[in-house]
Amino acid sequence: KFTSALDIPVEFVEKNVKLRGKLHHITEKGLEVEHIPISIPFITSIQRKWQSKGLLLVRLAGVELAPSGTAWLQQELKPKQTIWFQLLGREDLALECLVLVNKGRFLSMCLNEEILRQGLGRTARIEGLHHDSRMYWKIHKRLLRAELKALKKNKGIWKEESYSERIRDRISNNKFVQTLKQFVSWLRSSIQR
Repeated sequence: KFTSALDIPVEFVEKNVKLRGKLHHITEKGLEVEHIPISIPFITSIQRKWQSKGLLLVRLAGVELAPSGTAWLQQELKPKQTIWFQLLGREDLALECLVLVNKGRFLSMCLNEEILRQGLGRTARIEGLHHDSRMYWKIHKRLLRAELKALKKNKGIWKEESYSERIRDRISNNKFVQTLKQFVSWLRSSIQR
């Protein structure tokens, strides 16, 4: 059972191994997950007595979360929910991963893509993977496609203001209007004296 990102062998990260975990907390830094090791019935019950406790910090690789993205994750995911995370890289004590959540018996959802599809974040560089590797570009292309869907549908951070909102903003930001407002407030204050 891995209780720290440093416990995970380098070979696991290099081979992009998928691990299973139980979600504990969602923070601004990432997901705090308890690793669930592969279990062998008799041996696992004996091992549990000696296993130390600790949570892994799992970040969504290739995603720069907006504040609304963190709120969406807190609403979408339940505490103690089982998730899968595919190791892509390790940076300090955090793991850069593709995070998968089961949706029904045979379906799973990649949280990295779903957040971008909802417009709750932006695509970022995938830390830990070599920039010229085939896997990097395969994942980056999937993430960019998801972000493009949100952009086309005006979702989340890509939502455009309506015509009336843009006109109102332009009028209120106009220098003449601002000067006029200052003059009116000065006039009111001088009359009240």
